[in-house]
Amino acid sequence: MADMADECEPLLDKGKTRQYSEKVPVWTSCRYGLAIMSTLGFLNAYTMRVNLTIALVAMVNHTQQPALNGSEDCIPNVNVTRDDKPAEFGWDPTTQNTILGAFYYGYIFTQVPAGWLAGRFGGKLVFGLGILFTAVFTLLTPLAARTATWLLIAVRVCEGLAEGVLFPAMHAMWRSWAPPIERSKLATISLSGGNLGIMLALPVSGVLCDHFGWPVVFYAFGTLGCLWFVAWMFTVSNSPRISDIEREYIEHSLLREGTSLSKTTSTPWLSFATSVPVWGLIITHICFNWGTYTLSTNLPTYMKEILLFDLTQDGFLSALPYLCMWLVQVLGGQLADKLREQQLLSTAAVRKLFNSLGMLLQGVFLVLAGYVSCHQQYLGVLFLTIGIASSGLGMSGFQINHLDIAPRHAGVLMGITNCIATFPGFAGPAVVGILTKHAKTWPSRKLQWQKVFYIAGGIYGFGTLTFLLMGSGTVQEWAKEKSEEGNKSTQTSLHVNQEEQQDQYGRTII
Repeated sequence: MADMADECEPLLDKGKTRQYSEKVPVWTSCRYGLAIMSTLGFLNAYTMRVNLTIALVAMVNHTQQPALNGSEDCIPNVNVTRDDKPAEFGWDPTTQNTILGAFYYGYIFTQVPAGWLAGRFGGKLVFGLGILFTAVFTLLTPLAARTATWLLIAVRVCEGLAEGVLFPAMHAMWRSWAPPIERSKLATISLSGGNLGIMLALPVSGVLCDHFGWPVVFYAFGTLGCLWFVAWMFTVSNSPRISDIEREYIEHSLLREGTSLSKTTSTPWLSFATSVPVWGLIITHICFNWGTYTLSTNLPTYMKEILLFDLTQDGFLSALPYLCMWLVQVLGGQLADKLREQQLLSTAAVRKLFNSLGMLLQGVFLVLAGYVSCHQQYLGVLFLTIGIASSGLGMSGFQINHLDIAPRHAGVLMGITNCIATFPGFAGPAVVGILTKHAKTWPSRKLQWQKVFYIAGGIYGFGTLTFLLMGSGTVQEWAKEKSEEGNKSTQTSLHVNQEEQQDQYGRTII
């Protein structure tokens, strides 16, 4: 009953909304500047994460692989270089999936520590160093691949360790920067950089492989990651760019919700373990990531072997769904916050609605994509595009819900759920490898891909039901301040100790 009462409490009363809307800057504000810079950060991170999925097609000598036979009019492409020379490596499908999945073996270990560190010391350096180290290991990838397979796998694990800090660190930053009524807008803009990164990496990697050779893919994206790090360190938090009115707007919004900006001194581990909404987030996150990681890792392979696109087409068409997903994600965030701001739906209702649409639609269209023939290539692309684009709505569902139920601990909570939800990162590609390993003909491989999509669709359905039953939209009791007096003293201290807040959150006052 308490949760229901809280759901009816507006996040920002009408009078204050009008008062601040007349004065507080939006697109020229510091919080939106952070959203844009973090978007570019995620863009760089995802280009370095997924570029191997395209480069691998050019790296592997498919003339040394078992032939994938088909009917006369469904003959798969054979991969050769522009000079019709075989590619460098003769890795079998099992080795290829091991290399692709190695990233997630590292990714799983830094999630929780990153959330803990960012919650106490701020997320700027944690986020920035994560991308810098990913860029360095990306630059080392060609050398590692040509030295030994195990060294390439080790480099991919290290990239995963570096990128594992990003989501927890950014959630910790939005805990302090995003007014509750703007969380969907700001967070979806920020996280949409991942989709832009995939959209950019897939076609550009194909072109670079085709014209300059596969090593250039890693040199190009690794260099861009290093340049972004320099820009991040110079533009975020170290210059006096936030105004009094924006600071007061953010603080008022957070304190009205019951969230202070004081440092997180303790983490309620037992409360995490016994909270129904937290377990709902964990299960939903696992289900969502199963399909996401399976597709981001194996979509180029599906495009090549089932829909029979060549390498350049493969990259551009694999990127199309992620362009549409980016648009849906950003627009969905705007709509979600509009529904909350106008009090048309409660926060919980918005999260559950968007999450359900995002997961169910993707599951349905993935299953449909499994039934297209090689004569219906573009129908397959259409189904995949609608399905993957629909998942962008889910970003306004469970993905932001950490900030709703435990804003003070959002970084470490994201670390926990994303850590556990990393298992699909290596389990999904492994399942694809197991199912398709012995499929030697085009029809038999198509049948195995149908199984892949059915598995993903079923998991999406289970995740939808889980979040409907276990999700919440209110700050949990264990995540609130100890007393209202504590909130008042915190509010006072914010105006007195502004320099301390700059150090922790990167917000300097004009």
